[in-house]
Amino acid sequence: MTGVTVCCGTVNSIKALWETRIKKSKDELKKEREQRDGRAVGRLTGAWEDRITLAKLKEKVVTEEGRVILRIEKEEWKTLPPALVQLSKIQEWQLHRIGLQKIPRFISSFESLIVLDLSRNSVTEIPKEIGKLTRLRELLLSYNGVSHVPEELGSCENLEKLELAMNKGLDELPTQLSNLKKLYHLDLSMNKFTTIPDCVVNLPSLEWLDMGSNRLESLPEDIHRMEKLHTLWLPRNELEYLPDNISRMQSLDTLVLSKNKLRDIPPLMEGMSNLRFVNFRDNPLTYDVMLPDLKEDVDEEDNDREMFGRDFMHFYIQEARKRGSQTFASVLNVTLDGVSETASSL
Repeated sequence: MTGVTVCCGTVNSIKALWETRIKKSKDELKKEREQRDGRAVGRLTGAWEDRITLAKLKEKVVTEEGRVILRIEKEEWKTLPPALVQLSKIQEWQLHRIGLQKIPRFISSFESLIVLDLSRNSVTEIPKEIGKLTRLRELLLSYNGVSHVPEELGSCENLEKLELAMNKGLDELPTQLSNLKKLYHLDLSMNKFTTIPDCVVNLPSLEWLDMGSNRLESLPEDIHRMEKLHTLWLPRNELEYLPDNISRMQSLDTLVLSKNKLRDIPPLMEGMSNLRFVNFRDNPLTYDVMLPDLKEDVDEEDNDREMFGRDFMHFYIQEARKRGSQTFASVLNVTLDGVSETASSL
């Protein structure tokens, strides 16, 4: 009887073990099937979401003057979906005030892109893939949070216009940007530059430069190397003097220097015949000079512009030269009188 009991107990144990294993196997198979079905549903859902998103994006695509443009304004698009790659023939992005935080790395797929306008967003980084856009002519990223410009941007050989105004921590540019041989328009205003970067001075085609509202303390001594520059905006900086070589900028016709710390105007600037408009307003110039014969029949704004403009510059230089000569003569007379008195006492 004992043997029979042991035998029955063993059979029951084996049966329970197999039932447990079978149940576990069924549970695992069920879980795997559910996961597989879930992934399939997820893929299906994702595919449908991509289709919906793509359809929504297609509604934002317009054609103007033969150019295909993606235009989105004042909507919420913090990121751009990968489905956008399917519209890689787009030639221009105009995405304003959409809260965009990041330029997608798949931007390199848009080889036909001519204009990339992402002004007034929350972009903090320019991906190195930007260098693949060799047809790009305009990159507009003003009013974002960019603090670093990648050297790869120097590979955008057809870039003509670059705007990086009001990007909080921007204070330098990579030397590779001097490779932008066609760049003629550059806006670096409202940043933290303390000097004009060397790569900017080396740009051969630069015609228009805005570096107002920075922290510029001085200008490069070789500033005259910007031979084609005709417009230079430098208001609201910390400039205390101007290099004499600024007078050698023969193409310069607009120069704005208001609200700096200038104490003098280089006499050589008197010979800048092409300088059409200049503004020295709100600078602590050494001599208090009033431009004579201001017109009384013009409004206050025009009067103010003329007061600190080109005519003022010429009059100031002449007055400074005259007063400087008078001061020198006075010092010389005092010195000679002192010598005479000393000689008499002897």
